[in-house]
Amino acid sequence: MADADEPSSIPNSIPSDPSDANLQKKHASVIERLANRNQTRLENSITRRSESDSSTSSTSSFLDRFSDSKRAIESALAQCRLTPPDPAQLRSHLDGISTSISDLEKLVAESSYSLPSYEVRASLKSISELKQALDNLNSELLPKKKFSFKNKATKKDQKSESKDPGLENADSMLMNKQQQASYSARDSPGIRDKDGEILVKNFKGSDVGEFTISGLSSCEVKLIGSVRALFIHKLRNCKVYTGPVMGSILIDDVEECTFAMASHQIRIHNAKKSDFYLRVRSRPIIEDSSSVRFAPYRVSYEGIEEDLTDATLGVETGNWENVDDFRWLRAVPSPNWSILPEDERIDTIKISPTEG
Repeated sequence: MADADEPSSIPNSIPSDPSDANLQKKHASVIERLANRNQTRLENSITRRSESDSSTSSTSSFLDRFSDSKRAIESALAQCRLTPPDPAQLRSHLDGISTSISDLEKLVAESSYSLPSYEVRASLKSISELKQALDNLNSELLPKKKFSFKNKATKKDQKSESKDPGLENADSMLMNKQQQASYSARDSPGIRDKDGEILVKNFKGSDVGEFTISGLSSCEVKLIGSVRALFIHKLRNCKVYTGPVMGSILIDDVEECTFAMASHQIRIHNAKKSDFYLRVRSRPIIEDSSSVRFAPYRVSYEGIEEDLTDATLGVETGNWENVDDFRWLRAVPSPNWSILPEDERIDTIKISPTEG
């Protein structure tokens, strides 16, 4: 037996190998990274699920409201056909049905920002069918006179209106019935029939409803301030730069033009070889158009940020590149529009009230 005073040959502890310590640190770091990554994925999954549930709930609520209103209109149309009202009340009754259809359009307009594009298309198709049904009912019950909510027009006025396709397409705008009834190219403030001019309008401090730009060639139009609705028709080789439009913009029959505009809704019909610099809360809609290109909004003037905020257009939504082609229903992307290459985009347009 070893002497009690003799030092033990077995050490009390074995020093750790430095390389082992480094391995343990690396292992702990990897475990921590994996744990953090898993937590991030879990949080993102919860966020996406919440957003999806919210979107689904919003869409479901819209569809319920839309279906109820649609059924009520269809019922009113059927009842009117089976048991026509007294002739003295017929016009008022048809007026009420038209107002209901316009209210349904307004519901789609207000909800389109959060709806899937196919739901917007399906809803607009249903509204178009309701309008056609009302037109057919007008023909059956009022065969001798075209149904209209306006005061009786003279033959000269009717001839003038029939020449302006923009009036016929005004129904496409998601506007209320009062706006549709009051609009005409003759009465609406606007700029018409100009050639080779620079035209500047300052709406700051004014309450402008509908504004029309029509029949221009090789012109440059600049609008400062806000309007409620904008109708653009029959432009060739023009440039149009605007402040915010608080409602909708309808563009029809334009070619080789450049537009820079901000609005809640923009519908483009029969446009060719034109560029659009947009800020829009809902997806832009094109119909019967070709070789049109899109880029973000580029307009500046003193006070524009305040105007955009007042029109609830202060934030860029990115919808300028989410274009719906209503004449292209295939699964592959539409060949009628494209994103404007950055190296071909114009600089920010700065508008001064002293121009023009």
